Amino acid sequence: MSKEKRNLIIAGVLIGAVSVLLVAFGNPKNMGFCIACFIRDIAGATKMHSAAVVQYVRPEIIGLVLGSWIISLATGEFKARGGSSPMLRLVIGAFVMIGALMFLGCPFRMILRLAGGDLNALVALCGFIGGIAVGCFFLAKGFSLGRYHEQASLEGHAFPAINVLLLVLLLAVPSVFAFSEKGPGSMHAAVIISLAAGLVVGILAQRTRLCMVGGIRDIILVKDYTLIFGFIFIFVAALVGNLITGNFKLGFEGQPVAHTAHLWNFLGMFVVGLGSAMLGGCPLRQLILAGEGNSDSALSVVGMFIGAAIAHNFKLVGNATDNGPNTYGKVAVIAIIVILLAVAAAKTFKKEK
Repeated sequence: MSKEKRNLIIAGVLIGAVSVLLVAFGNPKNMGFCIACFIRDIAGATKMHSAAVVQYVRPEIIGLVLGSWIISLATGEFKARGGSSPMLRLVIGAFVMIGALMFLGCPFRMILRLAGGDLNALVALCGFIGGIAVGCFFLAKGFSLGRYHEQASLEGHAFPAINVLLLVLLLAVPSVFAFSEKGPGSMHAAVIISLAAGLVVGILAQRTRLCMVGGIRDIILVKDYTLIFGFIFIFVAALVGNLITGNFKLGFEGQPVAHTAHLWNFLGMFVVGLGSAMLGGCPLRQLILAGEGNSDSALSVVGMFIGAAIAHNFKLVGNATDNGPNTYGKVAVIAIIVILLAVAAAKTFKKEK
């Protein structure tokens, strides 16, 4: 077994265990970690949207960025770079978030939902793989958002610094934020536990290049199964943990923070798969790269915050209570798919002429 594969297995087991422990300490079930949900909660806490049940400054997100930042500085891997189609990346990041909130989870939470027995996530996984496969078609034909360029060091440190400020405000002046009194936003582990979990996962993800989109992309394009091992063992560890703690429930109905509108679970994660393939990594990977000094990834994450605000302000999300999205959400997802395909085609075939 290669060292890289062994490290991914170890990281996957540790991250899966951390995710189960976060639920035991207060996070919503099947939501030990969810990049989309947690970014949405922070967007609500900073009053970018007014959905009262999803407002909380999630220290896990801060920890992910700071963990990547600290370890990349320590290992000499921090490098300020960017300038590759910044506006397109911001828009695609917003689209990825809207797709994720249609399903009610990012690729990370999709795996955790599967490990909790939620079969709706299996439908979403099919859509996710389908979206990546379409993205791989364009990648194989030469799709690219352009080359990044080396930037001033300050540019790379800006996004981690914003997260430090967010943490300081959370600890010192929490009254500036909005906090949910009920719903998923009101369910969370203690700040120190959440922050520590984020730091651990951020460090592990940075050292192993953990990325589910990258893993599936490598399988499709070069028949390399190495990178997917991380998420396979996140699933295994979380499954075992859920069985031990009694949080495993197999089926479609009655799953926590989920809906059974199968077509829209499929299409929502199709958007996430396609958009993430175009960006070069899943939402988790974008946060880790932003911590390493990649301002392109930082802009993609900013786009996700904007997407979360748009999704909730215009009610484009999948609704667990009403069992699925409304008409506006459905139209938005279809329109996003069309736009992403048009952008991918324009950035691919125009160069062949």
